[in-house]
Amino acid sequence: MQETELYTIFQTLGISLLLGLLVGMQRELHETRIAGFRTFAIVTLFGTVCAYLAEYFTPLFLGFGVLGVVAIIVVGNMIKMKGGSTEFGMTTEISLLLMFGVGAYLTVGPWIIGAAIAGSTAILLQIKPQLKGALAKMEDKDIKAIMQFVLITFIILPILPNQTFGPFDVFNPYRTWLLVVLITGISLGGYLIYKFMGDRAGTALGGILGGIISSTATTVSYSRITAKTPTSGFRAAVVVIIASAMVYPRITIEILVLAPDYFYQMIWPVAIMFVVSVAVALYAYRQVKKHPHAMPEQRNPSELTTALTFGVVYVTILFVITATSEYLGSEALYAVAAISGLADMDAITLSVSQKVQAGSIPYSLGWKLILTGLIANTVFKYAIIRFVGGKEIAQKVRLAFSIIIAAAAALIIIV
Repeated sequence: MQETELYTIFQTLGISLLLGLLVGMQRELHETRIAGFRTFAIVTLFGTVCAYLAEYFTPLFLGFGVLGVVAIIVVGNMIKMKGGSTEFGMTTEISLLLMFGVGAYLTVGPWIIGAAIAGSTAILLQIKPQLKGALAKMEDKDIKAIMQFVLITFIILPILPNQTFGPFDVFNPYRTWLLVVLITGISLGGYLIYKFMGDRAGTALGGILGGIISSTATTVSYSRITAKTPTSGFRAAVVVIIASAMVYPRITIEILVLAPDYFYQMIWPVAIMFVVSVAVALYAYRQVKKHPHAMPEQRNPSELTTALTFGVVYVTILFVITATSEYLGSEALYAVAAISGLADMDAITLSVSQKVQAGSIPYSLGWKLILTGLIANTVFKYAIIRFVGGKEIAQKVRLAFSIIIAAAAALIIIV
């Protein structure tokens, strides 16, 4: 056996031991009787040794190893039964088998994969109370939201054709639905955190999570609250301002995904607008007291109708941008961006970014169109606040929104 091969074997055994100790430590701290600190480490090492023996002699060694671990589990549970234990579960047992597999895998695959599996196992074992608490708070509609996301991601997406159709070759079903999955995933993540936090979320977190889900929907929700309870106007205004600032991280992700080659050229004006919006939001936040408040109910962002609507809007805007650029010139695109950005920034951002990446629109025009949509979106939100929430909350957001609109307009005109 060569020295390098011997070193590799010892290295693998060392990693196997450490990963077994990691998961075993978690089990030991929770006083599990069937397997603890030493048992997990030995079983993981056993998996590695069995894999090496299987490689040098016969694959049957792996089968014998699995049977041996199963025998340990059976004997351990029999001892628990004789001791009068009434607590039975399969978590530790399955974890033990998994770590045997991790030990065996280390002999044939990258150690980082084994480390990721062991680390994930330890975390899942550790956060059992938190997971149970989170699941206890979930309602049928929350489970439905997750299942709908699974539907649009793992069932609908794989069967869509990855080719272009129609005029100007702008409609690609697979690519369009992939963007639907991206936007829905971002919104669903915020929605679930929002649900789990409940009334523990203060003004800042309520605004941040509301903005991740949908800043426009959050604006509508808090405007309705203010219409019913005028005394909550100031706090609702701050939440809306914070939620509006969260549109920029979404825009950043969308540009990065759709226009990676021009990301740095397009992101700097978005970054400036983000800094301006955060500064305005921080100033507004300091004017209110930091204590929890009632959070409005948010709509499930992964409903199939919502996903389909976004897909239709995205393809329509992409088609209109292409046709406008072809027949009316780039100047007319500002009108398209303004109309598209009224109710939603995702579709116009994704459409423009895709055109920039394809070379159909210069990046210098691309970010200006996105900021034009942003101005229109801000004006639309103010209109919602004024006509749904009333004059009082509108006065409280007017200065903040005016600063944001002025900053965006200045960048478009001056640069």
